[in-house]
Amino acid sequence: MKILLDTADIDFIKKANDTYVIDGVTTNPSILSKQKIHYIDVLQEIRSILGDKKTLHAQVINQDAEQIIKEAEFLHTTFQGNIYVKIPVIPEGYKAMKYLTERNIKVTATAVFTPQQALMAAKAGASYVAPYVNRIDNISGNGVNVVADIVTIFQTYQLQTQVLAASFKNTEQIQKICLAGTQAVTVNEDVFSKLFCHPLTDWSVNTFTEDWQKTYGQKIMSDFSI
Repeated sequence: MKILLDTADIDFIKKANDTYVIDGVTTNPSILSKQKIHYIDVLQEIRSILGDKKTLHAQVINQDAEQIIKEAEFLHTTFQGNIYVKIPVIPEGYKAMKYLTERNIKVTATAVFTPQQALMAAKAGASYVAPYVNRIDNISGNGVNVVADIVTIFQTYQLQTQVLAASFKNTEQIQKICLAGTQAVTVNEDVFSKLFCHPLTDWSVNTFTEDWQKTYGQKIMSDFSI
């Protein structure tokens, strides 16, 4: 199970990468546009934090296949390492996916809302498909079920494409799509912080400390000689 950060916040990425086990970062034009510096500098900085092995997913802007290919080749060449080019599942996007994957440029198919879109992206050679779980819920769909259906279809036909589920508002959605068999999730800072926290954990740890200090004061275990 891979956990990626859906952000371009450099400070957050540094802290998360240093403290926790993360597998990469996903970005999109909206995320990059919120930063104060040029998008190339942002992506280069993210790459330097992640190293070459962890995945970096960067999205094209154009909606014409020829221009998508041009942007994808630029991203692939500029940022090196384990880079995936995010391409929306629009007709021109599928066309570009076929061309790029035949030339060993790795693709993440994004803005997926149906299992059929995911299947067509897999047929076009995409390494990942990114269904938008909460956005599906917001249009009276069921994002978890969509992810589960995609996983089932891929397993049934032994497709190598992996599911990188995106767009979450809470950890319950993540738990359910994990149980459905998704291979990866990408989450924003707010949801990510809730994956490893619980108030009773904090209470338990504080209780241990208080009980220890009642007997031993501020000494720690290594202060005692055998």
